[in-house]
Amino acid sequence: MKITPTLTDERLLQELGARLAALRLARNLTQAGLAEQAGVSKRTIERLESGAVAAQLTAFLRVCRVLDLVEGLDAMIPPPAASPVAALQQQGQPRQRASRRRAPKAPGFTGVAEPTPAWTWVDKP
Repeated sequence: MKITPTLTDERLLQELGARLAALRLARNLTQAGLAEQAGVSKRTIERLESGAVAAQLTAFLRVCRVLDLVEGLDAMIPPPAASPVAALQQQGQPRQRASRRRAPKAPGFTGVAEPTPAWTWVDKP
């Protein structure tokens, strides 16, 4: 959805929250991980993503409306671009969770099995 000045504050906050959640998931971050990196509580991230935020953000949006800056929010937090592969894997379902970080592979591990020696025919005496 495009952000326009005609959206209500509530709808605008919901759209921004949904975009933040999608961008967080695209970067494979959990809410807790994002909260830790941003120095805020996990509950703050939950509230931002749901669009239920404090009055200060609503006041910020009102100031943006007065200054005709609301459409600039669309450029500041653009809608995430869907990866064709991810769309096929999700089969139309929006991503709900970030996956866990995998443990690092052992040094020298390439993920390919070691080559087996070539088979040779041995004649029996």
